[in-house]
Amino acid sequence: MERGSSTVELALLVPLIMLLLAMIIEVSLAARMQIEVVGAAREGVRVAATTPDPAAAMAAATGALGAHGDEARVAVHRPHVVGSEAEVKVSLLYRVGLPLLSRITVPLSATAVMRVER
Repeated sequence: MERGSSTVELALLVPLIMLLLAMIIEVSLAARMQIEVVGAAREGVRVAATTPDPAAAMAAATGALGAHGDEARVAVHRPHVVGSEAEVKVSLLYRVGLPLLSRITVPLSATAVMRVER
């Protein structure tokens, strides 16, 4: 009787453990994407601080995101006065990869600020 009940308990527990593991992996993937968004904002503001063309800063930010660059929204604010602050904001909707939760999107965004150099 004991052997059978432990097998049933294990059979009920394995799907929950697999779901928990999948959720942990999904959260870590979202965190990784957030780090990439922060890096893209920093890369965009580096270019914005040294180049007066906002399109170059947008291209640098989207290029830093690789394959997700097409999905990102990039806003560049760059005054033409040396010493003022250039700002780049990158926003991206991260879509959950789990089959049952694929409709869920997590908004990710980052803003970076740097002084205009030229």
